[in-house]
Amino acid sequence: MSMKAIVKSVISGDTLVLRGPQGPQGQSPKERILHLADVAAPRMGNATREDESWAFESRDFLRAMAVGKPVSFTSTHSLPPNDDITRDIGTAEIGGLDVASEMLKNGWAKVKDLKRETTEEDTRKRELEAEAKAAAKGIWNPHGPQTRVVHHTMPQDSQTFVSEWKGKSIDALVEQVRDGSTVRVRLFMPDGEHQIINIALAGVRCARTSLKPDESSEPWAEEAKFFTESRLLQRPVRVVILSLPNSTATPFQTGANNAPPPPASIFIGSVLHPAGNVADHLVAAGLARIVDWHAGMLATGGGMERLRAAERVAKEKRACLYSNVPTASASSVNKTVGGSSGNSRSFEGAVTRVWSGDQISVADKESGKERRLQLSSTRGPKLSDPKQAFYAQEAREFLRKKLIGKNVRVAVDFIRPGEGEFEERECATVRYGGQNLNIAEQLIEKGFASVVRHRRDDEDRSSDYDKLMAAEQVAVAHVRGIHSGKDQPPLKQPLNLSETAARANPFLNGFKRQGRIPAVVDYVASGSRFKLYLPKDNQTLTLVLGGIRAPRTARTTSEKSEPFGIEAAEFATRRYMQRDVEFEVDSVDKSGGFIGALWLKNENAAVSLVREGYAPVHAFSADSLPWARQLYDAEAEAKQAQLNMWRDYDEEAEKVAQAPAEDDNTPMKPEYLDVIISDARMKNGLNFSVQILNTEGIASLEKLMLDFSLHHKSAAVPANFTPTNGALVSAKFSDGSWYRAKIHRASPIKKEAEVTFIDYGNQDTIKFSNLRPLDPKFRSLPGQAHDARLSFVKLVKPDSEYYEEAIERFRALCEGRKLIANVDHKEGNLLHLRLIDPTDPAAAQDPLACINADLLREGLASIDRKDCKYLAAYPQVMKNLQTSVAGAKRDRLGMFELGDVEEDE
Repeated sequence: MSMKAIVKSVISGDTLVLRGPQGPQGQSPKERILHLADVAAPRMGNATREDESWAFESRDFLRAMAVGKPVSFTSTHSLPPNDDITRDIGTAEIGGLDVASEMLKNGWAKVKDLKRETTEEDTRKRELEAEAKAAAKGIWNPHGPQTRVVHHTMPQDSQTFVSEWKGKSIDALVEQVRDGSTVRVRLFMPDGEHQIINIALAGVRCARTSLKPDESSEPWAEEAKFFTESRLLQRPVRVVILSLPNSTATPFQTGANNAPPPPASIFIGSVLHPAGNVADHLVAAGLARIVDWHAGMLATGGGMERLRAAERVAKEKRACLYSNVPTASASSVNKTVGGSSGNSRSFEGAVTRVWSGDQISVADKESGKERRLQLSSTRGPKLSDPKQAFYAQEAREFLRKKLIGKNVRVAVDFIRPGEGEFEERECATVRYGGQNLNIAEQLIEKGFASVVRHRRDDEDRSSDYDKLMAAEQVAVAHVRGIHSGKDQPPLKQPLNLSETAARANPFLNGFKRQGRIPAVVDYVASGSRFKLYLPKDNQTLTLVLGGIRAPRTARTTSEKSEPFGIEAAEFATRRYMQRDVEFEVDSVDKSGGFIGALWLKNENAAVSLVREGYAPVHAFSADSLPWARQLYDAEAEAKQAQLNMWRDYDEEAEKVAQAPAEDDNTPMKPEYLDVIISDARMKNGLNFSVQILNTEGIASLEKLMLDFSLHHKSAAVPANFTPTNGALVSAKFSDGSWYRAKIHRASPIKKEAEVTFIDYGNQDTIKFSNLRPLDPKFRSLPGQAHDARLSFVKLVKPDSEYYEEAIERFRALCEGRKLIANVDHKEGNLLHLRLIDPTDPAAAQDPLACINADLLREGLASIDRKDCKYLAAYPQVMKNLQTSVAGAKRDRLGMFELGDVEEDE
């Protein structure tokens, strides 16, 4: 009785494996082995014995003829079953041809020696054998079979084998299908050898079939195996070896263990049938799931994209493994529109801060809101781990250089819900530049981050997940960054130059000489206070912007920020945080902060803050700055536009409020006086007294002094006279003459008093015995000595090595000489004078020439920006004074002898 089946495989040139149709509910089809009656073919070898001569060629002929084709067979004799598989001896026909006859006819089998009486059929078979033998076909070829070596075990040096053949297409034959995604293939190597290897299909994984009789297979495992078996078993294919199964290294894995790895039991690769890659068809049929970490191997050629497309098809059809895929939940719909916060899912903005190697903040262009983002499916190194700290800093710096201040396009892939101490976080794909580059992909390819391995059913992942995996594969292959196996010590803690003023001061002069110095803004404490990092020297410092006074922000929870303090800090943070900047230094404050300027390209940070209405100009410090005019113009613009802190600005009200102040800062009308310096005092800075010549007072003083001298020749000492503080008296000076004086402090115990001689300005301590009450007739004339100081300038400090030289020079130029003075400012009774030497030829040609400028030019004085608040009222004079200072610096005079060093304000 003839039966029907499909040829599943060929064991040898005389044995077929037949199968029936697939059973219900995916059950494996029943199989049986059919041995062709009365013929024998060479046996194939295995790991313990070699092939018989012509065994492979004989089997291959029958394989090509029969595998996958319908067959009609008749069982003439049953053999005992083997592992529950029926075995028969019989005949088979394929396409109307007797299989045994075809094998004999082509010389790939022999007729067995029969112990029964010869039949007509036996005679026909022997005739076919004789014809093949006469024609030297098949096994009858006198030249013998091709010599080849068959390796039935995996290569011993797996790494070398993969390195040699990786990515190359090799002809092969599928010998066995273990499950839907694991096959055993015979590689036909170029040198004629046969290498048998195990291959796991790249990019996919099917359910596992049971290996033991008492175990059950995973769901859909038998269907997947049948799918692959029916299409690939003993079919010629092309194999592309891609990787060892453990090719993805663990980040931060050290290379201490250099022992060679054991031989691999399986390789990962692609099996290409003329109809395509079987992996794609398995996924499309819903019989395999995608293996995410294989994405790197399939990066070239679009392999992963085809698998994802096939996966979408399977999910839409709810095929097999994807039959229970959940529908879009309310939470996923919510994520599509931006989650609980209501933010848009896609937006453009500027990167304002890089928090770590996988987190950044982006200011939404439309709303202006700053959103903190986690790079999807990306895990950066941890700064807290000593092994990872170096790469954590490298990753953060890579993102900073690439993104800070740049416009980016953000697509939120999912929102990670808050859990415990961790807040809700938007996870997004961030792209930048004209080529729409994914920054996470670049970060991972450089070896500065790894890809998160998501659960198989976890759809919360990057939209470019496969590309991220491919980038990681590149980093692993090139042994970059965290995959290098190198232990990199973390960078040393930077030196804080602003820890104290004592530490900061030694660096001041060096910074001044350098001019603009490159740095990175590491932190913004307030609108005008920045922490800068100097990468070249691994130093940090605090920079305070000069010329402005930004409102303060609260430093503790108990404090309250000044109006617009928070807004000013936010503006400075968005504009300058983590930017590459330049800074200049002018001085150091008492806490160790450097006072100076911050430049972003050609933008002055102080001017920008003032222009936006976040800080007013601090006139006292601003007037001496080269960009003072820019500051005042920027403030005027902010006031005019009523920006921020100037929103309630009333120009008319300010004019009324500032009227007295404007009078103080208005230059006085030139008033040139003939004077003589009658006394110079060095206590609490340089002060002196002057007598104004060519006045009625001086003429009256001369007559008074003549009468005063005659009076005291005959005046008696009053009884019980006790000098008191503030009293006007007659005092006998060290020259033996009497003068009018005023008591500052009297000491009854010491019997002496400190007095000032009101007509000459000098001071002295006089014993009570040399004091007399001032006669009323000498009281009517006011004191003729006027207290004065130099306008605009101050001598070097007493602790300076040039102090004595400065005092002597002032006395040589001024004391006891008739000079011309211009009153520039009146501070109560104290006159601020510009002294002019009428004998100096320069004074006749330059109206701004004066002794004040001469002292600056000789390096013995500096401009007094602290106590001379009227500097801005005399721009021409100030320009002349600054020219004098520049000349002293250039010629290394006085305090500038050793370089460009000015005294601290």
